[in-house]
Amino acid sequence: MAALARLLERLLWPARKQERVEEAEERRSSPDGPQSLLDAPRCAQRPHGGAAASWGLSFGASAVQGWRAHMEDAHCAWLELPGLGPGWAFFAILDGHGGTRAALFGARHLPGYVLEALGPAPGEPEGVCEALRRAFLSADARLRALWPRGEPGGSTALALLVSPHFLYLAHCGDSRAVLSRAGAVAFITEDHRPLHPRERDRIHDAGGTISRRRLEGSLAVSRALGDFAYKEAPGRPPELQLVSAEPEVTALARRAEDEFMLLASDGVWDAMSGSALAGLVASRLCLGLAPQLLCAQLLDTCLCKGSLDNMTCILVCFPGAPRPCEEAIRKELVLDAALGRRVAELCAFGQEPPSLNTVFRTLASEDIPDLPPGGGLHCKWGRMGLRSPLAPIQALPWTWRPDSCHPLGTLCPAGASMELRKKTPLPLLCRLAEGRETNGGTPECLFPFLLLPSHKTESLMREGKFHPPARPKKKTQKNPKPQNPKTKCL
Repeated sequence: MAALARLLERLLWPARKQERVEEAEERRSSPDGPQSLLDAPRCAQRPHGGAAASWGLSFGASAVQGWRAHMEDAHCAWLELPGLGPGWAFFAILDGHGGTRAALFGARHLPGYVLEALGPAPGEPEGVCEALRRAFLSADARLRALWPRGEPGGSTALALLVSPHFLYLAHCGDSRAVLSRAGAVAFITEDHRPLHPRERDRIHDAGGTISRRRLEGSLAVSRALGDFAYKEAPGRPPELQLVSAEPEVTALARRAEDEFMLLASDGVWDAMSGSALAGLVASRLCLGLAPQLLCAQLLDTCLCKGSLDNMTCILVCFPGAPRPCEEAIRKELVLDAALGRRVAELCAFGQEPPSLNTVFRTLASEDIPDLPPGGGLHCKWGRMGLRSPLAPIQALPWTWRPDSCHPLGTLCPAGASMELRKKTPLPLLCRLAEGRETNGGTPECLFPFLLLPSHKTESLMREGKFHPPARPKKKTQKNPKPQNPKTKCL
């Protein structure tokens, strides 16, 4: 099954990517397209995460507004579910369109409807699947009762319910989830698009039309919460309307080989395929990167790859997730050092330092070994703009994280041996990081490279507002007194 999933991913990814490119071109050429994009992306993130050590579950989440004029994504994460035993957890991503009302409603209230539908003793797996279906439809019905009449807007929904024995995925729309098992993609959800045969038949039976791959020439998805203007077909139940809130529910039996599940809104999938994302996540976990920092790096990588949409991702790690590997850490250190030397060479050549785009294009044309799988050089794009192009670049891979939960804790490579720690110098840290919280969030000093947006750094350096920190000079006495050789130190 895993081999078949990989083969289907390779066959379908070029077609899906072409569809995304054509849709992006349509958005740009439409009258409302240019107004929906900013002149510069908003790259601020607030990564967060948690862990339930008793059953080996951990998660990380992050979101970024990107190039869009408004942030319409929302998400929620529950490591414990009230009324259910240990081992149950719930995660969801809501990707709004036409406003944030539906997405925020889903993030706040969908978990409650799921708990209500599950009851104290849910039957697995059929009972849980039916409960998730009822929960989505109940949430949509309640949203309809609260929705201002005639106001447009809706939200896709992607939910993961974890039990001790199963993984349940329920989704409406084009947000996706991918499961990595034994180092390969074992499962990936399928988008609900108007041109899908099953969706197309329902739309036509409800009296709707499809134009330019969109429902009524407007909506790109065929299932969503909200969008009540498309749920007015007389005599038809909610699940058979033009736009349906009925989720597609899948139950996957848990195995010891399960590594992680990645949930992400469509902005992430605009830039990377499922196999590329799985490879990138696995390689970063081998460096000991915390799930929340990994999510932040993943979103910045997609932003560098050209995604124009809001982006949200949740990474759920299971007991079989990749562990920190000293060999992977060593290779990452060597790669960062090599990139630093190469960038210094490019900046030293010529009278004026080259732009970041020139440096990136030059490096992209070269054969650089051991680049992160899936992300490639885009994972290192942000670190090129950290310091002045004429200053030496110090390597600081994503391996570094605090020993403790204190914001200013000492830094050490996660999972590395004491010998490797002694051989690795502690790098200089730049505290400048846009939008990072220090109180109760991830400390700013942990975002010296990738999370510092390259375009922001370049503009700050151009305006003379950002200077790299200087090494502290050793204090020397101006006129040291000569020591008397006859004086003895007791």
